Amino acid sequence: MIKQLKNLIEQTFETIKKNGYIDSILFPETHQISIPKSSLHGDYSTNIALILAPVTGKKPRDIAQIFFDALKDNPLFDKIEIAGPGFINFFISLKIWREKLNDIVNLKSGFITNTGNNQKALVEFVSANPTGPLHVGHGRGAAVGDSLARILGAAGYDTHTEYYINDVGNQMNILGSSVYLRYKELLGETIEFPDNYYKGDYIRDISREVIESEGEKYKEIALSDCLAFFRQKAVDNIMQGIKQDLYDFNVHFTNWFSERTLHDNGFVQDSIDYLIKTGFIYEEEGALWFKSTAFGDEKDRVIKKSDGNLTYFAADIAYHRNKIERGYDLLVDIWGSDHHGYIPRVRAVIEALGKDKEKLQVLLVQFVTLFEGGVQKSMSTRSGEFVTLRELLDEVGKDATRFMFLTRKCDSHLDFDLELAKKQTQENPVYYVQYAYARLCSVFRNALEKGIKENDIKDVDTSLLSEEDDIIMIKKLNHFFTVVEESALSLEPHRVSHYLTDLAGIFHNYYTKNRFLCEDSDLTKARLFLARACKSVFMRGLNLLGVDAPEKM
Repeated sequence: MIKQLKNLIEQTFETIKKNGYIDSILFPETHQISIPKSSLHGDYSTNIALILAPVTGKKPRDIAQIFFDALKDNPLFDKIEIAGPGFINFFISLKIWREKLNDIVNLKSGFITNTGNNQKALVEFVSANPTGPLHVGHGRGAAVGDSLARILGAAGYDTHTEYYINDVGNQMNILGSSVYLRYKELLGETIEFPDNYYKGDYIRDISREVIESEGEKYKEIALSDCLAFFRQKAVDNIMQGIKQDLYDFNVHFTNWFSERTLHDNGFVQDSIDYLIKTGFIYEEEGALWFKSTAFGDEKDRVIKKSDGNLTYFAADIAYHRNKIERGYDLLVDIWGSDHHGYIPRVRAVIEALGKDKEKLQVLLVQFVTLFEGGVQKSMSTRSGEFVTLRELLDEVGKDATRFMFLTRKCDSHLDFDLELAKKQTQENPVYYVQYAYARLCSVFRNALEKGIKENDIKDVDTSLLSEEDDIIMIKKLNHFFTVVEESALSLEPHRVSHYLTDLAGIFHNYYTKNRFLCEDSDLTKARLFLARACKSVFMRGLNLLGVDAPEKM
């Protein structure tokens, strides 16, 4: 509806300008259409008159009156009002609201809105170094990335997802060395373990697997001669665990991209050579530097150290060049909050490669703090370092974990209440929403017992849905299109969870006060049609969050 209103206002603007009521200026894209907090102020409101006032020299209310006169007879509206300093409030025709119920009922597949216009989008997320199991923070990033990709797809983007495996560098050598030393320790050798090596129990588990498959083959072999084996063994084992955890978390990737391939096929060096030719990489004091200050970064960044070793940033340049060359229109990177300072330099790379820096959008995921019984939960009993995603899934389940992760904007700190996540009461938001869907399923089971099939409920007289509760429900269901569109454009999947929680509240209230199956057969069909629409929105909305829609609870 908001998109329809925007188009109508733009068309009206052009007509007004053609008739000489305002100066020959461009349509202001900065104008907003919002949903008022109170229904007394209409279904939608626009600030177009306030935006136009400074550039036309007219009073906002005078401009609002011109729009009012041009739109007052449009059948889309029951009423239009001018409010305050010049806001225009629109009251959409109830007939229009009811007609859109057919669109809502048919939400089972396909686009919800075509905002993306089939633009190609790549969402890269999690991308945790394969040095250990995923922790709770990675889990939040996984929920955000996967849900955002689903929302972008529903909004008409050709969406792909990717996990970037950082399987190159000193950290990989330390990982392989850690497994090697534990291997020798398990074979009876006394080992002095360096402080900076990985010490989790999972390192011992990998070492045991080596013993089971290789025996004492590497016991007397120097680390330098078998590091590659232990390094790859560790990466393969840990990535297998990561993939399983993500699969159980209902997170799926289009592609798993290995950093090592960028080095092995020469693309890192080729990207460096390309930027040297274009003048954005220069040599100074034996090192290579990327001229990121040319694009607003606070300082230039080292690409190759004076000792000849490449920095991690060198591979990041190649990786983002690779993304661009794959033809993506939108790149979304989801990083941990500690990567904030990294954004300017990567955006500088995008510009150095001749693209608009806005092509890259970066979301930062803040920390998660777990609470149980009002007390902060600290160390993992297994790893001794952090709470793993697997532990959280085992304790509260996939659905509660995903939904709770998506209750706040990702750049806000999240307190995760374990007891709340396990409650089967309306206090628990995921239970509250899933229970609404389950109740709707029970309505249709009861209807079937009376000989009414769900899919046969169509072509009903929706004018019978005239009570205040009906209208509130119909309008809220129609807002789902707007929520999906705005979630996609703002890259904020938490908007969907908030919407579903609000809708659940409206539905539970409706369910308590109204009977879907009543004596009036026509009214019964109309209310069941409303229930079909509601069920459809809950099913699609929960799917966008990667959460199940259970038929019974």
